[in-house]
Amino acid sequence: MKLSIKPGSGDGRARASVGSALSAEYWGRGIASAALRMAVYDVFSVFEGVVRLEALVEVENVGSQRVLEKVGFVKEGLLRKYGFCKGEIRGMIVCSFLSTDTIT
Repeated sequence: MKLSIKPGSGDGRARASVGSALSAEYWGRGIASAALRMAVYDVFSVFEGVVRLEALVEVENVGSQRVLEKVGFVKEGLLRKYGFCKGEIRGMIVCSFLSTDTIT
């Protein structure tokens, strides 16, 4: 499992972005949800001033969207033709978790 959290800089320093990757052979075992819960639990104390954690997920990646929802992230919207992945420009869903939200 690879999980990364990157705090913003400059005007974006109140937010951080999260990304993850998990080998397909381990999907459906709750590993990504558990790792994300642990990270969210600590992120707001580790990165002083961060009040918002963001995640971008491909529209087609329903599994990752579900992981975010299980932890308590809120879907905020669709970014059309936003990211280049797998040889094409794809839409991305933006999700967030605020320091005032509750981990589920």
